[in-house]
Amino acid sequence: MRPVRTAFAGALLGTLLLAGCGQGGAPTAATASSAPASSAPASASADFPVTIEAGNGKVTLDKKPERIVSLSATHTETLFAIGAGPQVVAVDDQSNYPPEAPKGDLSGFKPNVEAIIAKKPDLVVISNDLDKIVAELGKVNVPVLLQPAATKLDEAYEEITELGAATGNKAKAEEVVTGMRTAIDKLAAQAPKDRKLTYYHELDQTPYAATSQTFIGQIYGLFGLTNIADKAPDAAGGYPKLSAEFVAQADPDLIFLADVKCCQQSKDTLAKRPGWKDLSAIGKDQVIQLDDDLASRWGPRVVELAEAIGAAVAKAGAS
Repeated sequence: MRPVRTAFAGALLGTLLLAGCGQGGAPTAATASSAPASSAPASASADFPVTIEAGNGKVTLDKKPERIVSLSATHTETLFAIGAGPQVVAVDDQSNYPPEAPKGDLSGFKPNVEAIIAKKPDLVVISNDLDKIVAELGKVNVPVLLQPAATKLDEAYEEITELGAATGNKAKAEEVVTGMRTAIDKLAAQAPKDRKLTYYHELDQTPYAATSQTFIGQIYGLFGLTNIADKAPDAAGGYPKLSAEFVAQADPDLIFLADVKCCQQSKDTLAKRPGWKDLSAIGKDQVIQLDDDLASRWGPRVVELAEAIGAAVAKAGAS
């Protein structure tokens, strides 16, 4: 767990960041909502300085950031979900949600230091330290918060809570995490698990898949599904390249496509692949077209991904 430490009158007091490990002395959504409105400015100022132990080490923010640049589509979604949207002045060109987010012309894959500095940020949020952007921005004293791609749900919850602390929106972030936990736990509990359904999650039509050890694979695991990619001869760090023959032989009960918007894949395109037209999932209309973005991000909208999986499992379980 990565702790966040907040300074009160010069003294650093430990506060618990990860909602999954308990909230400790941090204010819950309930206590925040019951506090008088007039106390909000005082509590906001008292939350700084704050130190976040992020992927790039300890990052200290002396005051609430007012000009945030996000170079991660997932973190852009999170910032707006936790109430930090008004503080976001620029985003990368992959940040396409929510609609009110700024239209981005920056690149998170080939970050341009000069272009980022031109936005006059007092905080830059990234998910990858490409081209040593952390060190480059550090040379001009721009704080950078590196929040890598989550590998499990608890890490996603932790990052959301950390972003809340870093932006002065701690209570709202904790509220978001609590809502996510409740919704996902409920969906998982409702899923019929008396049938051992198998599935295949397609990243692209190569086809690359994702095993149960990946973030997305663990979401499927909540619904009692068995991943055919787990038996791939080369797991390739959790993202094996499968042969068409491997998928045909496994004949999964459910097929989830995460290459719909990018590559226009569907039940019809799958049926045209060699040896796939007789797959059970195709014949029983159990090919699920996911939103590519939801299937590749680990922010608050992971609940919507879980809802899509839960609906597919319920349908298959009833058939």
